Amino acid sequence: MAWIRSFIYYLGFYPVTIVYALFCLAVGPLLPFRPRFRVLTGINYFYLAWLRICCGLKVQVEGREHLPAQGAYVVVANHQSEWETFYLQLLVRPQVVVLKRELLKIPFFGWALALLKPIALDRSARRGALKQLLEQGKARLTEGIPVVIFPQGTRVPAGQMGRFNKGGAMLAASGAVPVVPIVHNAGLFWPGKAFVKQPGVVKVRIGMPIQVDGCSVDEVHQQATQWMELAMRDIGAI
Repeated sequence: MAWIRSFIYYLGFYPVTIVYALFCLAVGPLLPFRPRFRVLTGINYFYLAWLRICCGLKVQVEGREHLPAQGAYVVVANHQSEWETFYLQLLVRPQVVVLKRELLKIPFFGWALALLKPIALDRSARRGALKQLLEQGKARLTEGIPVVIFPQGTRVPAGQMGRFNKGGAMLAASGAVPVVPIVHNAGLFWPGKAFVKQPGVVKVRIGMPIQVDGCSVDEVHQQATQWMELAMRDIGAI
């Protein structure tokens, strides 16, 4: 049954994505960034509603009040599924995301994604990637736009912690903005690159902002990582 429901989900997902991406490619370049972001990510409401209808996958959020009401900040989130890439764009608005450069080559989806000013890194050039993250990330933060980073670097299966890099803490310290940690357990229901989606409730937990004033990069990173590990264990992500 889960396989059939997932198949129906993709029957709607791909045609709508192609049509909406073509619309975004035509309209997006004409808009300033903030309204462009609202228009281009509007399809995510469809994705999540269609996912709930077809696959029975819902979401429960705790700590929404911890998101700063104004000003830029750096979000660090765990990476288990494709699900969080859709949902976080609705939770943190507007935003720019740090991602792998090759994602922008995906037909339709990647072409539209490129219009959202992502920080697209070449992971094969480690030093160059870090320099790019700090330079472009700080520029986005100066514009008042939050930056979303997945510090594990790649999707890590549910039940595993993975290694968290310090890029988010370094960027926050460089830009003198807080770090907001976010965790979820979407990998329990939609594992990375999996076709079948299981019904259930994705739990999302948002932590209190971690201030960088008077703290070293290591201290900020440690605070964020410790909170994320405890929260991930609590919601069953690891």
